[in-house]
Amino acid sequence: MSDAYDSEEEELTIENDAVLTKYKTAGEISNMVMKAVIQEVIPGASVINICVFGDKLITDETSKLYKKDKNLKKGIAFPTCVSINEVVCHFSPLRSDPVVIVKEGDLVKIELGAHIDGYAAVVAHTLVVGATPDAPASGVMADAILAAHYCSEVALRLIKAGNTNKQVTDTIQKITDSYKCTPLEGMLSYQIKRYQTEADTDKQIVLNPSEIQKKEVKDMEFAVHEVYAMDVFVTPGTGKTKEYNSNTTVYRRTEEIYQLKMKASRAFYSDVCNRFTLMPFTLRAFEEETKAKMGLKECVTHELLQAYPVQQDATGQPVAQFKFTVLVVPNGNIRINGGIFDPATCKSEHKIEDKEIVELLAQSANRKTANKKKKKKAKSAAEEAKTTTN
Repeated sequence: MSDAYDSEEEELTIENDAVLTKYKTAGEISNMVMKAVIQEVIPGASVINICVFGDKLITDETSKLYKKDKNLKKGIAFPTCVSINEVVCHFSPLRSDPVVIVKEGDLVKIELGAHIDGYAAVVAHTLVVGATPDAPASGVMADAILAAHYCSEVALRLIKAGNTNKQVTDTIQKITDSYKCTPLEGMLSYQIKRYQTEADTDKQIVLNPSEIQKKEVKDMEFAVHEVYAMDVFVTPGTGKTKEYNSNTTVYRRTEEIYQLKMKASRAFYSDVCNRFTLMPFTLRAFEEETKAKMGLKECVTHELLQAYPVQQDATGQPVAQFKFTVLVVPNGNIRINGGIFDPATCKSEHKIEDKEIVELLAQSANRKTANKKKKKKAKSAAEEAKTTTN
């Protein structure tokens, strides 16, 4: 089966200017698509139409780049998901599923991702339909959203070389306590690598760790030239989740090996390898849904594919999510997407009182100015990307 990615290749990092440019380009596309998708989230809109719109836009925008390199893969790094109110994430319905309609006052989470040559930028955003600075959302919904927003902003300021994952975990807990909210238990953020949005790595950040995770998730320091997908989920509920009454539609290929028996399974799996490599995908991407489902079963049974099940808050409380991709560089870090939420659209009676956290949030999230030589190299790599669009 064709595969454009050899996991045995030497891993290039963002120290390489071409790699850095690909990450940044993916980040720009993911944020552009996110802003466009947000405009589609209006009362009466159907969730499937929003998801289809987001996926098409990612595909269209990435297809314009690096046209000269026919072997370079690009496109969706995470299919567009639109999860409403108590639904946590991964809701990306199929054409055969019941239609879900967006309503005024809904808390809506949008998650998506783009990649260039396997270098991915994933992002998530939360909004309340109809909320504006003049008519902000309030109550527990606003509490959860503001807590999640400030948790992500603090994480951005802490994911720097020499700091630790425990600093991020502990500070997020303090912020959610300020808003009388809770991080979803056990949610992980990861160091990511080429073609891996959830890398097999000990470098993880855990929110509200379970007793098992307190033993298993290792303390670690962030290091220069690493890349992280920071994902924050906050609820006014208990932090527990349960399965949502919806079929799983998002999957990702693993690196397991198994000789499939069914012809339909082999054809489906070959298509997955050729089109998506190791990136997550939705079954909606297959024109013949019935055939795809036939091939899917054997692949999942033998762990060739990993499922992304749809979860919900166990107590039915709304869940807020913010996610961004960040590059750790010698003089700080670079957030390549996210950062588009306006806190004026939410109003809470709670606020952060911890002096250290307030001071941390007051710091600029921008890295220190790089030297001219580095800027010149980055510009050269950016020009290379532009010249490959024709």
